[in-house]
Amino acid sequence: MRLLLPAFLLFILLTGCDQEKIKPEVNTNLKPIDLPDQESWDSEVLLIDSSGLRAVITSGHIRVFYKNKETFFEKSLKVDFYNEQSIKTTTLTADRGRIDDETKDLYAYGNVVAVNDSGVVLKSDELIWRNGEQKIRTDKFVTITTRYESIQGYGFESDQYLRNYVIYKINYITTF
Repeated sequence: MRLLLPAFLLFILLTGCDQEKIKPEVNTNLKPIDLPDQESWDSEVLLIDSSGLRAVITSGHIRVFYKNKETFFEKSLKVDFYNEQSIKTTTLTADRGRIDDETKDLYAYGNVVAVNDSGVVLKSDELIWRNGEQKIRTDKFVTITTRYESIQGYGFESDQYLRNYVIYKINYITTF
């Protein structure tokens, strides 16, 4: 019995090692150019210049492509903008976004909402924040709501604090 048990265990170990190795599936359609250079999940990015903190970007998934000079924000996007005194002035949220890493322009897409510290709310499907001008723009449909009125139309431009804005083709205005 004592000799039988070790022989049985040795038999099980040797027969278990004879099986063919399993090879992982390889996706041959994936090209290296399609892969990001950096990738992160549930991350926060600080944008700082010589005057201090300018913005904090939070996203569920970030992909950075050095060759194309683009950074993509997927699975939610939140941007908190700060003034020269590093006080938060505006918060922008969207489904996803993109930064042109050369110009530092921010593109926000899908259920875009921007709210400033005075309670002005901007809603659109797409917004562009132009870094060089420090302005928010879109040619899409927008709704601006303040304590006193709601304005809807196409085409929009504003400073990044949503204080001085223009809607180019107004369709609807109501006052409260």
